[in-house]
Amino acid sequence: MKTALLYLASSLVGYLLGSFSTGVVVARLYGDVDIRNYGSGNVGMTNVMRTLGWVPSFLTLAGDALKGLLAAWLGRLIAGEIGMHLGGLFAVVGHNWPVFFRFKGGKGMSTSLGYLIISDLRIALIEFTVQVTIVLATGLMSLASIITAILLPIITIIFWPGSAPYIVTAVILCALALYSHRENIKRLLAGRENKLNANKITEISKKMVQKLKDRRNKTK
Repeated sequence: MKTALLYLASSLVGYLLGSFSTGVVVARLYGDVDIRNYGSGNVGMTNVMRTLGWVPSFLTLAGDALKGLLAAWLGRLIAGEIGMHLGGLFAVVGHNWPVFFRFKGGKGMSTSLGYLIISDLRIALIEFTVQVTIVLATGLMSLASIITAILLPIITIIFWPGSAPYIVTAVILCALALYSHRENIKRLLAGRENKLNANKITEISKKMVQKLKDRRNKTK
């Protein structure tokens, strides 16, 4: 009974941490907007990048990854290895369906990365490298996320053969990522997925910086 309660506590801590939508908070503070009403309506890094520019997107990435990292770390403190996996997994669930933000969240990739940093840094570095390489080569963030999601169980089996907790968690994270990218998959297959436009994002960033300056001047 005690062990079950510790597992439950790890899961709850993970879910509540994950439910803190970094993108919503960053967009509100940085751009004075509700990011859920712009672009795709997603609260993750990519929509923040397309809407508000580079700086808030990197802040969103860091915050979302930190959620997964803290959830896995606290889960391990609470209930050992299983607690670590449960904390990280439920942080992703919380990110995707946050209780604090009407269950409208992101797609969980950055939060998954945070979990991987704690569970196995080698896998985290491989996944991050693959993600960045594909984005730079194709400009398609969704394609990079889908491929890294599919690779996760494969890489996990290579590094943790026979470890059910690691492998099961990786499979579930893969399934969650593919489900959250289901519309992207349809657009990719139809050849209609939007690529990241670095020049456009840079222009948006400049406009946002100017808006920030204007807001500060008004408050003086």
